[in-house]
Amino acid sequence: MLALIQRVTEAKVEVGADTVGSIGPGLLALVAAEPGDPEGRILKMAEKLLRYRVFADDAGKMNRSLHDIAGDLLLVSQFTLAADTASGLRPSFSSAAPPAEAEPIFDKLVAECRRISPGRVETGRFRAHMTVSLVNDGPVTFLLRT
Repeated sequence: MLALIQRVTEAKVEVGADTVGSIGPGLLALVAAEPGDPEGRILKMAEKLLRYRVFADDAGKMNRSLHDIAGDLLLVSQFTLAADTASGLRPSFSSAAPPAEAEPIFDKLVAECRRISPGRVETGRFRAHMTVSLVNDGPVTFLLRT
């Protein structure tokens, strides 16, 4: 499982003219499931998303987590994140879980994040063409893998 996280002051996901998810200060996480991601990996990713220290403390150091600041989380499924780009000029998506496998993995991640997060957890729409808007704070971006 992969998650590209970005510290944001705000972010939203639109499908057509509808806003399906919107957050204030917190993290936007673009998430890709890989074939065979076990439940333990999903739970570990949820914990990392909520506990990864990317927010400044009083001294300006990245010592506070999303959980510490009770920030918002916007989870967006993005299978292209798992693409194999090592060779050629066209990505291969064989390293991404197929939709029938990926959707329950993503849903489990969302449920676990909602269970443990003190802030709001919003999502995009699985398998939809989405427009994602964000204001990256920093910019601060990390690739997490479990």
